[in-house]
Amino acid sequence: MDIKTINADLSVSPQIMPADMQAIKDAGFRSIICNRPDAEGVVQPSFAQIRNAALKVGLETVYQPIVPSEMSADDAATFHKSLTNLPGPVLAYCRTGNRSAALWNLATNAQKD
Repeated sequence: MDIKTINADLSVSPQIMPADMQAIKDAGFRSIICNRPDAEGVVQPSFAQIRNAALKVGLETVYQPIVPSEMSADDAATFHKSLTNLPGPVLAYCRTGNRSAALWNLATNAQKD
């Protein structure tokens, strides 16, 4: 896993696998946000597989699939709400981690306005 810290409450990463859940929990994360739509890639577990593995180790999950070219202010607001409501720290993931980081940036800038 290539986890990049955004701040104390959020880190982002490329696609995670069900087998990664214990390591994610051991790294101190308490929640996961999936920003990758199911079936976006050929070798990609479904969100249901991620959720089931996460629940087994006590991690909370949110599924917020984002198509990069369609990211909106509403998506940012939903992401911000999840970050506010989930126990942190949170790990958000997508294909590369960039979409999750961009969504956080959009959400953060919207809160400043």
